[in-house]
Amino acid sequence: MQRIPTKLLGALCCLVVLIQPIWACENASSTTTTSKDWWQTAQFYQIYPRSFMDSDGDGIGDLNGITSKLEYLKDLGVTAAWLSPIFTSPMVDFGYDISDFFDIQPEYGTLDDFKALIRRANELDLKIILDFVPNHSSDENDWFVKSVNREKGYEDYYVWHDGKTNAETGEREPPSNWLQAFRGSAWEWNEVRQQYYLHQFAVQQADLNYRNPLVVEQMKRVLRYWLDLGVAGFRCDAVPVLFEIEPDENGQYADEEVSGLTNDTEARNYLKSDLIENLPETIDMAYQWRVVMDDYQRIHGGDTRVLLIETYAPPAYTMQFYGNRSVVGAHLPFNFNLITVPASDGFSASSIKTAVDNWLDNLPAGRTANWVIGNHDQRRAASRYGTANADAMNMLVMVLPGASVTYQGEELGMTDGEISWEDTQDPAACNSNQDTYEQFTRDPSRTPFQWTSGTNAGFSTATKTWLPLAADYETVNVETESAAQRSHLSIYKSLVALRKSSVTLQNGSTKYGIISDNVFVVKRYLTGSDSIIYVANLASKGVTVSLLDFDTTLPTHLTLLIRSLQSAKAEGSLFEVTGLSLAAGEALVLNSSS
Repeated sequence: MQRIPTKLLGALCCLVVLIQPIWACENASSTTTTSKDWWQTAQFYQIYPRSFMDSDGDGIGDLNGITSKLEYLKDLGVTAAWLSPIFTSPMVDFGYDISDFFDIQPEYGTLDDFKALIRRANELDLKIILDFVPNHSSDENDWFVKSVNREKGYEDYYVWHDGKTNAETGEREPPSNWLQAFRGSAWEWNEVRQQYYLHQFAVQQADLNYRNPLVVEQMKRVLRYWLDLGVAGFRCDAVPVLFEIEPDENGQYADEEVSGLTNDTEARNYLKSDLIENLPETIDMAYQWRVVMDDYQRIHGGDTRVLLIETYAPPAYTMQFYGNRSVVGAHLPFNFNLITVPASDGFSASSIKTAVDNWLDNLPAGRTANWVIGNHDQRRAASRYGTANADAMNMLVMVLPGASVTYQGEELGMTDGEISWEDTQDPAACNSNQDTYEQFTRDPSRTPFQWTSGTNAGFSTATKTWLPLAADYETVNVETESAAQRSHLSIYKSLVALRKSSVTLQNGSTKYGIISDNVFVVKRYLTGSDSIIYVANLASKGVTVSLLDFDTTLPTHLTLLIRSLQSAKAEGSLFEVTGLSLAAGEALVLNSSS
């Protein structure tokens, strides 16, 4: 979904220790070799089905296309593939407007195709996770049609309101000033029912009413249905907006205050969102979904079914999704800090450190971290961080403790496609205009996956694909990078292999910091095992550093294991920890005998 602009995130940063030009933090919460559950060190891989692989030549990716490429995911070392929505939908928001939560969008395939995908994934020991879109349905969903007509049991399935009368004009107007994510009022008048309904996203995406127990149970039924079909869990979309405040004693909703962040009165962030985001009831609902997951496993056995939560929220709220002393919550609330903090503060070693601080400093004891650098709602990682830093960021999410999440194409260094106004598909952009759409569009990160240098990058045999290809597909693709002696893809595979084989990366403690202004360093260490050192120069010019400024306990030499694409150094070589030269964008993973 289009992400609602976040409020300024309050950062409870770790104590900062200044040692010459270094700022270092240490997290020693993981110091044993206790066996971890599969998801705690997993490599999650997000697939945007519409753009992954087209099997039938219509220019649109589909389930059979995904099935045909599962061996690619296995070769990458992926643990679990998360599919963006595949359910029946009018495709106003490309699957996030669901008209039938229990069936497959026809252009993606059939339930039989989905079952075949699950069977093949099981054969390859890959797990499949589905997108769960709980906040709203399409206005073409039978539930909404029944609610419009006030059919018994569905009267309050959605958030309805009479609206209010303008005291000066006598005209009817929306119940409150709330704004939707795709510009304009979050309320829409329905002529049949003669009431307004709430939609925090597009007009066609009506918000479900989670204060109605029938809705709560219906959505749990959706979870169980897909669990029965063999999925390993769910990524829950747009969770922070699940609840809004209740009406006051007069049945009226309060208005949001002006935020002061923009003068654009149609933009969501023109107003604060205290009344329609991050309410306590939402946390409890996530706990209820976790009960569904755990009950299912208890009854049916098998591996843990996971619950992943999408939330762009301050740490104090986000961390509650993990649970508390008496209640277990989501396995992993997604950590978008490596996206949001550099976007706000600028890409630098300092902003990366702040992003890591904000998660690890607030992480509840015994919970698992996770690291995300991109998704279908953001510009591509290589475009945001710069192509010179693509390997450095892939390395970082593999070296930090916990689970990693890769958006399709990040392993190749794919960059944003150029999408004209005429080719624009995203409703977030279409609701603006030709002059401003590039501020809102998510299409550039959704261009077809690049398999080969041939026609349509090997994605489709169609004469035209649903979105144009990115311009660099002839050189940035699976076929070319697989054949190359060195490539982003081969580096990515090496990182995953190291992560799976290294007991230090699986279980070790973490120390990280900054040296020489813009060099970020991470040390993973575990008694009795080799330490792993990550060092990345995120500056635009070369620099020479001493790693002893970061950690005086390091040995005099480290062995190079993995290097970024443009690095001229040789794997297997020894490098002195003092006088280590790093080119702009150069990133290294080294090891040190404990």
